[in-house]
Amino acid sequence: MGTRAWALLLVLCGTIFLEGIDVAMLAVAIPSIRSDLGLSTATAAWVVSSYVLGYAGFTLLGGRAADLLGRRRMFLASLTVFVAFSGLGGFATEGWMLIVARFVTGVSAAFMTPAALSLITTSYEEGPRRNKALLVFAGTAAGGFSLGLVIGGLLTELGWRWVFFAPVLLAGAILLAAVRLIPVQQGRLQPRTAGRRFDLPGAVTAAGAMLLAAYAVIRLEHGLDGRRPTAAMALAALLLAGAFVAVERRAASPLVRLGLLRRGSVVRADLGALLFVGAFFGFQFVLTLYLQELRGWSALQTAVALVVMGCDAVLAPTLTPKLVERYGHARVILGGFVLAVLAYGLFLPVGADWSYVAMLPTLVIAGVAFALAYGPLTIAATDGVAESEQGLASGLLHTATQFGSAIGISAVTAVYGLASTTSGPAGTGSGEGDELSAFRAALTVPVAMVLLGTLVSALGVRAARRAVRSASKVSSDSASQTSANPAHRSGGMASWK
Repeated sequence: MGTRAWALLLVLCGTIFLEGIDVAMLAVAIPSIRSDLGLSTATAAWVVSSYVLGYAGFTLLGGRAADLLGRRRMFLASLTVFVAFSGLGGFATEGWMLIVARFVTGVSAAFMTPAALSLITTSYEEGPRRNKALLVFAGTAAGGFSLGLVIGGLLTELGWRWVFFAPVLLAGAILLAAVRLIPVQQGRLQPRTAGRRFDLPGAVTAAGAMLLAAYAVIRLEHGLDGRRPTAAMALAALLLAGAFVAVERRAASPLVRLGLLRRGSVVRADLGALLFVGAFFGFQFVLTLYLQELRGWSALQTAVALVVMGCDAVLAPTLTPKLVERYGHARVILGGFVLAVLAYGLFLPVGADWSYVAMLPTLVIAGVAFALAYGPLTIAATDGVAESEQGLASGLLHTATQFGSAIGISAVTAVYGLASTTSGPAGTGSGEGDELSAFRAALTVPVAMVLLGTLVSALGVRAARRAVRSASKVSSDSASQTSANPAHRSGGMASWK
């Protein structure tokens, strides 16, 4: 790639790096924010969850809006909103102010990241060049989260408000560069949608279904009393999803072409991403609790310990492209899931006094697994999709990853809480032993998720083999027909006679 192509890629990757460090820094700073503003546990939890709610609720809409309304336009507009509300969060004096700022920041990210990914898939031709760009994008995302843990710990020492102000500086620089580097034609309306009405009913039902589904998942995460309200939320989400399908079938210019949702490769990639990311964040959540609550490590010590998992930021753009080129993305994804099973499985017998050296194999293998799986899953989710639907494909992928992270954290939290209750006063043990048993029980969740993901990715490998055989058969039949034609056997001389 030329200098300008690399510069454009770095700008687009800068947004996913920004999104990664933003989430990681806030996770480290929450205890300080809670103490300084006097927030309750529930309010502090919603400061984090409101971002996920906005992100997961609007990512599908954000991805399709990039296709229909112009990728450049949506990218620049959403990045501007991200800058504004991230900065406003730093001036918050009440919990509700932070919750509102984080929700709007999450909504802006829901429009920004699919636009950035679709700009990559439409700016670099399909094949090795696009694969390289997507793997760099994936590695940057992982690097942003890993470095964000450390940077967040350092900034929190200076004052938690810097966790909100620092991303503004980076986002402002990205915004200025993006105005110059993103081609103007990426901001034009699609020819087939120009002059047509935007599918407002589809947009409303899609956003409503996603918001309700995300809220139902988050209710489980925060352990709110009463199963009926959560079940009602989930049922309402399903009803709205059904209404969305009905609207899209009748719409003259649908927001989402339902045929894309029937593509096996896209569905497998999105489901795989949901399971892989969910397991990764669920494991990291349990690991953080283990190190800080059971072992008594500080936030900065925990962040530094987890940095080794950031090896994926180096491996994703260097090793993974070579593996994908040689073995295909389906096999590399399967290898990533197998390594994830090994990594999380090694941590199941964790003890109360494990040394860092004992934890190191799990951390390194988990980082390598992320490098092998996440980038190729991005390739699989967008491979073969028409240019006019790249934003939609990107939106589906990011919706899957956001729901995956929410489900992973919610599931480990629920299992941990249940195990703690079971082994509490009525349990056979007490104190540290009961807490350790709860951690071990929660660790079974990420193991189960990556095991299921391994089965899904194995189906992907099987489908890839069938596709190769089918292509070989078509090629063989074509060659047979050509050789059977006298005109072709004689180099066309038969037609001259």
